[in-house]
Amino acid sequence: MREVTHEFLATYTTLRLGGPADRVIETHNSRETVEACQWVDSSGVPLLILAGGSNVVIGDAGFTGTVILLRDTGFHADVDPAGTVTLTVAAGHPWDELVQHCVEQGWSGLECLSGIPGSAGATPIQNVGAYGQEVAETITAVRVWDRQRREIRTLSNQDCGFAYRTSIFKGVDRWVVLDVTFQLQRSNLSGPIRYAELARTLGVTLGERVPLPDARAAVLHLRRGKGMVLDPDDPDTYSVGSFFTNPVLTNKGYAELRRRCAELLGDSVTPPSWPYGEEHVKTSAAWLIERAGFTRGYGRDGVGISSKHTLALTNRGSGTTAALLDLAREIRDGVRKTFDIELHPEPVLVGVTL
Repeated sequence: MREVTHEFLATYTTLRLGGPADRVIETHNSRETVEACQWVDSSGVPLLILAGGSNVVIGDAGFTGTVILLRDTGFHADVDPAGTVTLTVAAGHPWDELVQHCVEQGWSGLECLSGIPGSAGATPIQNVGAYGQEVAETITAVRVWDRQRREIRTLSNQDCGFAYRTSIFKGVDRWVVLDVTFQLQRSNLSGPIRYAELARTLGVTLGERVPLPDARAAVLHLRRGKGMVLDPDDPDTYSVGSFFTNPVLTNKGYAELRRRCAELLGDSVTPPSWPYGEEHVKTSAAWLIERAGFTRGYGRDGVGISSKHTLALTNRGSGTTAALLDLAREIRDGVRKTFDIELHPEPVLVGVTL
């Protein structure tokens, strides 16, 4: 393990924000991670786990405690002649490197999750999803260190409590992900295309399947256009991706939103909607933000809404976490005032609240 003291955590986050930690420890395999967790817990100080740092907002004051940086990489694939691939991935492995490898090998199931920053171990925590796929569809097991029971456990897909952008792991300090197991299909074709924007980009109808490299290329193209692929030459790159989750409303709640939109914007304006089970509807946070008067590029004090995508709040190089959260509160409160809908943050907040 490598230890660094009083290091600013901005170094390890895609927002490039976050104050110092009392102690930073790097681990390079699951044994080291477990030993580090045991040592921290025995010392009685708070613990923060970081890997890619792509879905976390850390306060300017930093973290009073120990940060463990997961730097373990690698994966193992068991290929079944019947057509399935069981893929076990170390928690610290860069996610997009894994997706690229799967596409190149002809393993179908993760291709629409191309270009997402961060590590493999983070994906079950918020049930990462994009363009019609989410990891809950392919995860079969998550191996964790249980800090409460002080033992290594393997949790099944059902144990993980997956839901829209959440799981039993999110916002809970009990679990430390060590590795994740996925079950993929041996196929040169993608899963059925479920996302309308992606289908239009590919020039296919919903439900069609396309060659894996085509699906990955189209997703990367769309994400780059929204500033959602890490690029040091792009001023919109320093973000946590989508800052707010898309609201899930009851059918009655969506009917009320339609009525409110008709009053405010005219009878011809209908808010976007996607079925979410039989009794709920998901609508677009970006659409609500824009209709509440917050445009792309809007900002101040070194932070702002991305010039490419309304859901991304960016550090323009001189921002602070306090300024970013002030902007997020202004947006949240503006949407609530206009549409009576509460937006909720997608990233994990450390040492701060919204």
